[in-house]
Amino acid sequence: MNKIEKIEAFKLRTKQFAIRIIKLFQNLPKTDEARVIGKQLLRSATSTAANYRAACRARSDADFFSKISIVLEEADETLFWIEILIETEIMNGERLKPLYIEAEEIVKIINTIRHNRKSK
Repeated sequence: MNKIEKIEAFKLRTKQFAIRIIKLFQNLPKTDEARVIGKQLLRSATSTAANYRAACRARSDADFFSKISIVLEEADETLFWIEILIETEIMNGERLKPLYIEAEEIVKIINTIRHNRKSK
């Protein structure tokens, strides 16, 4: 897989993850706390995908580094909100485990991308 294919594959992966979070949000309990946390999760997950796309269109290395740093923050925040849903038992942890694992992997990949760009 060449560099462009990897970029496109990761764009698709983050978009698919955002869609999975949207579907999760639609199935959250109808409690105030679930809705508040769910909205935060929804915002950060969709922002991860959207900002990664924006980073791929960066005009310079400095612009890319700035944008990919935002992507990392949003992805890590997504991981945080999934942890909150699990630890508060708003949703079953086993049901959220695949999303948690995917969020962890996305954070690691973005962190590696950021680190490699910083090293240049």
